Amino acid sequence: MDRVEKIQQVVVSAQQMREIEGRVFAAGMPVAALMEKVASLIVRHISREWGSGGEKRIPNYQSLISNHPKSPRVGILVGPGYNGGDALVVARELHFQGYEIVIYHPFTKLKELTAQHAQYANSLGIPFVEEISLLSDCDLIIDGLFGFGLERAITDPVAAAIDRINQLSKPIISIDLPSGLHTDTGEVLGTAIRATHTLCLGLWKQGLLQDRALEYVGKAELIDFDIPLADIAAVLGETPEIQRVTEAFAIAHLPLSRPPVTHKYKMGHLLLICGSRKYAGGAILSGLGARASGVGMLSIAVPESLKSLLVSHLPEALIIGCPETESGAISQLPEEIDLGSYSAIACGPGLTKDARPVVQAVLESELPLLLDADGLNILAQMGTIPKLSKRQAITVLTPHTGEFKRLFPDAPDPTTDRVSAVREASRLSGAVVLLKGARTAIANPSGSVWIIPESTPALARGGSGDVLTGLLSGLLAQPTSQELPVEEIVAAGAWWHAQAGILAAKERTELGVDAFTLTQYLIPVVCSAE
Repeated sequence: MDRVEKIQQVVVSAQQMREIEGRVFAAGMPVAALMEKVASLIVRHISREWGSGGEKRIPNYQSLISNHPKSPRVGILVGPGYNGGDALVVARELHFQGYEIVIYHPFTKLKELTAQHAQYANSLGIPFVEEISLLSDCDLIIDGLFGFGLERAITDPVAAAIDRINQLSKPIISIDLPSGLHTDTGEVLGTAIRATHTLCLGLWKQGLLQDRALEYVGKAELIDFDIPLADIAAVLGETPEIQRVTEAFAIAHLPLSRPPVTHKYKMGHLLLICGSRKYAGGAILSGLGARASGVGMLSIAVPESLKSLLVSHLPEALIIGCPETESGAISQLPEEIDLGSYSAIACGPGLTKDARPVVQAVLESELPLLLDADGLNILAQMGTIPKLSKRQAITVLTPHTGEFKRLFPDAPDPTTDRVSAVREASRLSGAVVLLKGARTAIANPSGSVWIIPESTPALARGGSGDVLTGLLSGLLAQPTSQELPVEEIVAAGAWWHAQAGILAAKERTELGVDAFTLTQYLIPVVCSAE
């Protein structure tokens, strides 16, 4: 793995970033030199994205610059610390490039280096203003009010200024992270800049990958200023506890190639237990997701009344009809099913809570098991921790937020800090836990967390999770996957699922991505990535 790939995977807390930067400064890197380097990289990015090619990036760009023949007018928000210093150096360099600059400067007490940059910018004749309304005619806003580590709520007059900026509907670039966001949890501290773009400095900050921060972050990109890998490893260890799942990581963990001599039974045999008379579609969608995984053999256990329906949609699968309740749920597994003959089991989509004996049976098996949907709801009724503590085999749980709260009532609230929540849930249960969301998070019992860095609201449709269940369990059943840590396979599969949604949304629009359509984009994702 090259350096760029490693840097893209690392995610840090505010304290970890302080320690890493402390090592860099202790080694002799002057703060002033680093500030100049960071600012030059930001300016290069702005010049590339909003300079001569700006018409591609800024709505109504041509009409905007008609009022400013030389170049767009840029407002710079300057805070009291080093983030403000970065912003001032950016302002200076953009000024030298001919941009029209105006600086909003609401603080009187600044760090020494930041104050020096403010003095020099003032000497160049760049206007400083204390009224945010004077930035209303700017074409672009650069936010350098607060960097990482902010912990107190922002108050007036700065809070009022941020709210006013947000109302302007201008493109906003935040330096490092939008001012007002908690670095670790993504919490809005009173108020926060709603950036259209965030240029994260050095290493990805944890808060940028929390669901509740996303409406403030916009499009996020990493500005790599060459932190030595040795300094990162000294603080985080050789394997960081929190990682972003990149394309290269995911592809390396997917069983996309096969040995030249093999057969179907060597490529894994998955048992899907799913569906009911009320929710027949869950079984079909799970089966289609499993089909795309490449698993060698697929058996699907459904209520007897659904058998012909499943055969018509998945003719290559072995469809097992099961006794059913009066409500149309699976009442029990047929005696001829030998759970020990499969490579992995997935259970849950479309089951209904009437299928409790089935969930009880698979929990007692010694095979890798993935539970989703009503499989999770039944597990919660049984008692998640006591029940899973008896299992020796691998267990994967894939809850959404509501299911998560039922499963783990004593874990942290996943709506406030998803990373802490999923990590604690995995520790308590001994299972690999995948918490669905705009930024899906996966944790293993040792405390490591993987985050899917991009997704699409197109996946907020009924059945999308069923497709994920089939895809993940199909991957878990394959022998090549069993040679790798299960949590990494789950992370790679979740990335695959998200990318299929993104690709489908690009071609069909977000409204056009139903769960069945999603299954048709799984294979194109890996074909284009290989």
